[in-house]
Amino acid sequence: MADDAELTRWTVHGERLIYDNRWIRVGLADVEIPGGERFEHHVVHLDRAAIAVVVDDRDRVLLMWRHRFVFDRWGWELPGGLVEAGEDPMVTAAREVEEETGFRPLNLERLVSYQPMAGMVDAEHVLFLARGVEAAGKPEGEVEADKIEWVPMSEIPDMIARGDIWTSGTLIGLLQAKERLATRERG
Repeated sequence: MADDAELTRWTVHGERLIYDNRWIRVGLADVEIPGGERFEHHVVHLDRAAIAVVVDDRDRVLLMWRHRFVFDRWGWELPGGLVEAGEDPMVTAAREVEEETGFRPLNLERLVSYQPMAGMVDAEHVLFLARGVEAAGKPEGEVEADKIEWVPMSEIPDMIARGDIWTSGTLIGLLQAKERLATRERG
């Protein structure tokens, strides 16, 4: 692998904000690519998100059946939400699981963080694994899901193949959790 000093990189000369609200900030970045071409490039900034894969002692994962209006599509998703200013993403993940499902996750550990649309969108997602839960009451606030179910991990590959699981955070979270748990079993 090449040393970073040997690599060429884009130069950012600045960025001007063209739209800003609580949920999204859109800017135009003045960039120059290797070779000298300079142009404006749209950049979308979103708050970080924290997502939790909650697995119980029967090797089932906690999933929510949700409708996403942007795509007019239903699918199974993991609980999660936006990280509030100054909040630790692990705290966000725990809070969101409890608010959205009525379960309090136990033994949270960080799995991975990723950018779902590198190149134009800054929207870091931080994924966590929780082994076990305790009942905390009913889900709070707005209706987050039409169904909340414990699904056997063994059914996940078929659900993905059918397109019942299709969002990036859920796909990456489930695959990372499966690998982490398998690694532990191997010893």
